[in-house]
Amino acid sequence: MRRRNNKIVYSTESGRIKQQPPPRKKSLPSEKQMAELMRERKGRGGKTVTVIAGLQLSDDDLKALAKQLKQQCGSGGAVKEGNIEIQGDHREKIAAELQKMGMKTKFVGG
Repeated sequence: MRRRNNKIVYSTESGRIKQQPPPRKKSLPSEKQMAELMRERKGRGGKTVTVIAGLQLSDDDLKALAKQLKQQCGSGGAVKEGNIEIQGDHREKIAAELQKMGMKTKFVGG
């Protein structure tokens, strides 16, 4: 027997539901980028994660930057919903690395 895909594609309340955001095609130059660095713990079982948001990069560039930052910090991480998540509180290291690349950084949150 084949398994059915039970994902909702249409709802009478909100209409068509988007499955995935469209892939980003172009990246802005690093001089025009503003990276927002925040530390999150909610919904992660008390574990701290550094989130880099606000970057306008293509999907491939975003994955490459995430890989470089993970290596620089010596920890794991992922790219989720256009944001880079690095395990642990590495905001200062990440800010220094992004500033070397020519990006502006901003600490957001507490």
